[in-house]
Amino acid sequence: MEAASTTAAADGRPGAPSLRAARRRYGEDVIKGLLVIAALISLLTTTGIVYALVSETIVFFGEVGIGEFLFGTKWTPLFEPASFGVLPLIAGTFATTLIALVVAIPLGLAAAIYLSEYARPRVRKTIKPMLELLAGVPTIVFGYFALTFFTPEILRDLLHVKVNIFNVLAAGIVMGFMIVPTVASVAEDAMSSVPQSLREGAFALGASKLHVSMRVVFPAALSGIVAAIVLGVSRAIGETMIVLIAAGQIASNAVDPRDPHYSLASFIGATAKGDVPTGSTEYKTIFAVGMLLFVITLVMNLVSIRFVRKYRQVYE
Repeated sequence: MEAASTTAAADGRPGAPSLRAARRRYGEDVIKGLLVIAALISLLTTTGIVYALVSETIVFFGEVGIGEFLFGTKWTPLFEPASFGVLPLIAGTFATTLIALVVAIPLGLAAAIYLSEYARPRVRKTIKPMLELLAGVPTIVFGYFALTFFTPEILRDLLHVKVNIFNVLAAGIVMGFMIVPTVASVAEDAMSSVPQSLREGAFALGASKLHVSMRVVFPAALSGIVAAIVLGVSRAIGETMIVLIAAGQIASNAVDPRDPHYSLASFIGATAKGDVPTGSTEYKTIFAVGMLLFVITLVMNLVSIRFVRKYRQVYE
């Protein structure tokens, strides 16, 4: 972009503007190029993932009917006779996700409201990093925590719940603890971005702290809160290691939280260990299930984006 510069006359008065181009800033051009390359790498990576999934999924559906895959109620691809009905995996996925959300949404939103509206700045600076540190714990640690401690010590001994050592309930609850930092951090950022003038106006009308938090700040930050919940849902649906370790590897039509069960992601993790011959139909089920998981997550994110744009409030 050309910029006009002024030259000072000998007597100190400003002279006529100069039409010479400003000095080119090569550093900014380099940074711009690096940003473009980073964006292209992300785009190419996504395209490569979709291509790998779609190409193998098309081959799979050439051997197994898409109707049998989507609407079948028996999933035994590694046994004889093989059956490829994916509904049991979908049921297990949504069961563990639902349990995780029952835990994560109340705890995460309560933590976000406290950090945004009640905690003092010094307390917030201490608690929020500690809460976000929980998101950095490897998921395999959560899985073994659910298997070796939460199920035997909490569910069986403390709460006296009759559960199998591998069960959906423990996997879902511990998964909920895992995604609490995600929900809390994003929701707290959304609530903190609400202008202080809205709070002050509500206080001036005699509203209490609770009323301001729940009836003024919460609705004003609704789009960001929904984004936090959807991000948590996406994390729960795609979680592999917790379900694989703590929930077992059984695909059944009846999902009892006390019993073991498969999910879409845990089946991929269990099957992709190298025991299945490459190129076989059983091997291609990994890509078909992965494609289904990708589509479910994509549709859910598209719906959430539409919702967020519809209810987004912009403040100046």
